Amino acid sequence: MRSVRIGVDTGGTFTDVVAVDEHTGELFTTKTPSTPANPADGFVAGIEKLAQSREEVTGVVHGTTVATNQLLEDRIEDLGFVTTEGFEFILEIARQSVPDGYGNSYFWVKPPRIVPVDRIRTVGGRLDHRGAEVRPFDEAQAVEVARWLRSRNITAVGVCFLHAYANPAHERRMREVLAREYPEAVVSISSDVLREYREYERSMTTLVDAAVKPTMQRYIANLSGRLGRQFSVMKSNGGILSATEVVHQPITTVLSGPAAGALGAALIAGTAGHASVITLDGGGTSTDVAVVVEGEPSITTEGSVGRYPCKIPMIDIVTVGAGGGSVAWISPEGSLKVGPRSAGADPGPLCYGRGGTEVTVTDAHVFLGRVPPHLLGGEIPLDAEAAAKGVAALAARLNLTPERLAEGILEISAFNQSNAIRQITVKRGLDVRDFPLVTFGGSGPLLACRLMDILGLPAVLVPPDPGTVSAFGLLTVDVKNDYVRTHVTRELALETAAEIFGALEREAADALDREGFDEPVFARSADLRYYGQAYEVRVPAPAGPLDEAWRAEVLARFHEAHEKLYGYAYRSDARHAVEWVNLRVSGIGPITRPAIRRREARGGDSRTGSRKVHFEGYHDAPVHWRAALDPGAAVTGPAVIEEYGSTIPIHPGFTATVDDFGNLEIRRDRER
Repeated sequence: MRSVRIGVDTGGTFTDVVAVDEHTGELFTTKTPSTPANPADGFVAGIEKLAQSREEVTGVVHGTTVATNQLLEDRIEDLGFVTTEGFEFILEIARQSVPDGYGNSYFWVKPPRIVPVDRIRTVGGRLDHRGAEVRPFDEAQAVEVARWLRSRNITAVGVCFLHAYANPAHERRMREVLAREYPEAVVSISSDVLREYREYERSMTTLVDAAVKPTMQRYIANLSGRLGRQFSVMKSNGGILSATEVVHQPITTVLSGPAAGALGAALIAGTAGHASVITLDGGGTSTDVAVVVEGEPSITTEGSVGRYPCKIPMIDIVTVGAGGGSVAWISPEGSLKVGPRSAGADPGPLCYGRGGTEVTVTDAHVFLGRVPPHLLGGEIPLDAEAAAKGVAALAARLNLTPERLAEGILEISAFNQSNAIRQITVKRGLDVRDFPLVTFGGSGPLLACRLMDILGLPAVLVPPDPGTVSAFGLLTVDVKNDYVRTHVTRELALETAAEIFGALEREAADALDREGFDEPVFARSADLRYYGQAYEVRVPAPAGPLDEAWRAEVLARFHEAHEKLYGYAYRSDARHAVEWVNLRVSGIGPITRPAIRRREARGGDSRTGSRKVHFEGYHDAPVHWRAALDPGAAVTGPAVIEEYGSTIPIHPGFTATVDDFGNLEIRRDRER
């Protein structure tokens, strides 16, 4: 009987499943339509479609969008906030930063807060910034607050007391009171969620965790019951955690699926000899973009989901509403727009034939012949006539030919994706022209050639089975937990730093022990800044004993990172002292990653026929079946390369070459 590990990535349109044979390393892939009404249905259907019997499955890793979608759709209900007496308006004060794109308006109105003022209660007691008690915790007032929350049926509660990052005692007592007086409530305390200073960000992160916790608990319980076994969940930081543990920290899953895609693409590109790349995951609803430098995706703690800041370690991903299901529409000014609204999986694009009424990016591809009149190798037939009628009707409203409209839809979608790539590169001080693009997802490769022209990219790499790269990425991920402690000082005492790192490593070791890892790996890092700066730069810190050589190495890394980010550093200027802010530890439980094997030539003809495809005019373009393309084979545009989960249009003036690992490497022809 074959033993397999399975990765399941739930997307907006399809649920992708990849299994790896633990003995041979052979990969098996499939896709099944997502079920937005109950994502668990698509999850179970995908596993049953791939695995012949559940006894063969030794492990399941899941990438989920449940928490992400709840935040993006602003479905925040029954949420309350408990904070320190006198600080009930911390959410109203927030930060003074104004979002990009607010225009020349004289007024900017802050968006509604995650918790309305009438659902906020305070408790007496006070700690100073070092954790010393200034006023004792008011137990009687805490009991009164707990009973008030129960009387209002506020079932999710976030607790964030002033300076709890330095001393969690008051928050833990509040949790005990809530457990005693209101045991039905789901509670998140900031010292568990984010033990780091900055009250607004810590409050918001804790409240987001509390808001998604009931939904995630129901979802995980539903899946566990139907699957009949334990499984792990992908986290935003590039690690995984068992489902039994992740329900206690659901905020760590808010970028679950996109994080897996970036890691899977990084492994594939690195194996093919590309250590630094841009990754682009194009799905049915959105496109997710990340940067990989020397094999490691960039990590940030300044991320957000929708309008909610989430100050947790996460892979630095920019998401734009530009997927295959993105809807084309006409603005009040009469101009063509594409997205961010999506037709999703249900009803989906017009060509799905499920009752969709609006033209989408997929409909434009089908109309222009760039996508065949079916998906998944023929499993899902497409209604090309419905797409053509919809495109023609919308074109008539804009006084355009249908071909011009369809090309315009794809052009806008390409520019939306290119803007996301610029955000993750140019705005981070990186030259986009230095990075090949790894494009994957069901719709990811469709605009590869156009993105090369817009951005001046040197090449595009399309992995085999691009539609399931995110699910494959789930099988490449270590178990990982992150821990942080704020310690602001310009004169770091090495003994104190050793104590903090030791405490964090013990905490990480305990969590990994529960996951079955008795030999964990620890990765240290530190956040530093020049004295007087408002924000800090994170740098890796060496392992081993903390001595003066260790301190000098961390400071050197900080100066180098600061210069790379901002163009200057004060290495020898005594007027600009360096301030230590946060010390961090990542606890890692390593796994065995699936091997990516070289492909062997099998011979045979890859061409399956031809069809009319529109590339600035109609061409009789040859159609190739990707699985039949041997290493070294080259396909010159105009052409279309098809496979089970995706399609790659090769524009005139471009050539796609198959490398030793089965990746398609697209480059411009030299004559261009």
